[in-house]
Amino acid sequence: MTEAIVASQAPGTDISVPGASGARQFCRRLRTQPAALVAAAVVALLVLVALAAPLLTAAEGQDPTTYHPTLVDSARGGVPLGSFGGVSGDHWLGVEPQTGRDLFARLVNGARVSLGVAFAATLVQVLIGVVVGVAAALGNRWVDQLLSRVTDIIIAMPLMIMSLALLAIVPSGFPRPVLVALIIGLVAWGSTAKIVRAHALTLKELDHVAAARLSGWGPWRVARRELLPALAAPVITYAALLVPMNITVEAALSFLGVGVKPPTPSWGQMLTAADVWYQAAPQYLLLPAGSLFLTVLALTILGDGVRTALDPRAASRLRVGTGRKREARA
Repeated sequence: MTEAIVASQAPGTDISVPGASGARQFCRRLRTQPAALVAAAVVALLVLVALAAPLLTAAEGQDPTTYHPTLVDSARGGVPLGSFGGVSGDHWLGVEPQTGRDLFARLVNGARVSLGVAFAATLVQVLIGVVVGVAAALGNRWVDQLLSRVTDIIIAMPLMIMSLALLAIVPSGFPRPVLVALIIGLVAWGSTAKIVRAHALTLKELDHVAAARLSGWGPWRVARRELLPALAAPVITYAALLVPMNITVEAALSFLGVGVKPPTPSWGQMLTAADVWYQAAPQYLLLPAGSLFLTVLALTILGDGVRTALDPRAASRLRVGTGRKREARA
């Protein structure tokens, strides 16, 4: 339908239709942002480490669950023996206090759990939010009112309290990382639905979407052919900002003891066990905390860079008046 309307325009009309060059333009705009490129490299490295965690631990010759009681000083309460928390050729980052478990193995496998939960939860949020938001925008007044009120209820629910309640009643046999990702996604999709609905209502008033609806296309065909391609940019932008938020939620749940259960490692769970060792073995606290901080910071900067690259007007708005100031100084 969009192509037909474009073809029917007058020959002298200037109309720009997104095509294959859109991805190249996005990459070109993203390359003009050094901070976003550095953040993308950091995120890519973290994802690579998470995916290659079994290979990295095998190269070190350790695993995240084996206890090494001979590597800790039981007379001092379990403080790791040796300098820098027991760093050696066999244990690259030292060992965990009390248990002697390898810290490097637990850190890289914790990255696998934390990033996997965050990305899976974001996917669930985006899928539910897009479906609900588009259905509310294309439905009649009663459908819109019903879905909007349901979305308001979801947004009003406190995420942490609802997650704590749901995690407490689910049987312990259910895979915990999958359960945490599902609960975060099912409880926190309201904001995504609100954003998608607002954009879809604006797009619905455009000529080509109105023409598609008047021609007899059903709501889902209109959504698939006309709305979803145009919604890709705002949805991708918001999803990039949801990932670091979900990482912190997973860490908070694990810190409270209702997230990923031992012996499966996660950064939040490591922080829970490290809160009493920050003086005797500071690396046990600093390593997961620093990894969490670096990941959230890199994803946040990357999300902002993606937003600017998808919407070049955002960058131009930041430069309003700078040309005049340069001319005045000259």
